[in-house]
Amino acid sequence: MQAIRLVLLLILACGPLLAAAPSVPAAFTHARADDWINSPPLTLAALKGKVVMVEFWAFDCVNCLNSRAWIDSLEQDKGPRGLVVVGVHTPELDEERSAAAVRRAVERLRIHHPVMIDTDTSYWKALHVQYWPTFCLIGRDGLLYACVPGEMHKGDERAGRVESVLDMLLRAPPPDRPAPP
Repeated sequence: MQAIRLVLLLILACGPLLAAAPSVPAAFTHARADDWINSPPLTLAALKGKVVMVEFWAFDCVNCLNSRAWIDSLEQDKGPRGLVVVGVHTPELDEERSAAAVRRAVERLRIHHPVMIDTDTSYWKALHVQYWPTFCLIGRDGLLYACVPGEMHKGDERAGRVESVLDMLLRAPPPDRPAPP
């Protein structure tokens, strides 16, 4: 019953952006330490039990930069409850292909969460992302529930719907505990 309620909430929150059913997301495509900032290489398997929001962004993307405050507020408000933000920097422009430039941008923007450098766009392609920014929501069960493109701002109706979905995913029990009746 909990899963049905979650899918209904996701449909209301994300509309046509929601896949027909939760699915297993592709594994992160970069495992070299040089391809990660603020973290050793991560795996989705190691993050199972946490709610993960994968943020696809590019450092010269205005919509991505405009979403920074919203992401920071999510980390502050929902991080203690188990939300993990993983940035995936996928270049939009040629000058964004330099790993050194990505590292400088992460420092300049004061991004403290893990960032995978996806210069070859392999993870972007694996999750069929088409727009900057896009936010993919993965539940404690390790399933991908939605990928929502577009700029987000705290207090906006659309961002509020995504936050409601995150809250529901955070209330779900970890995969090793059964759901309450």
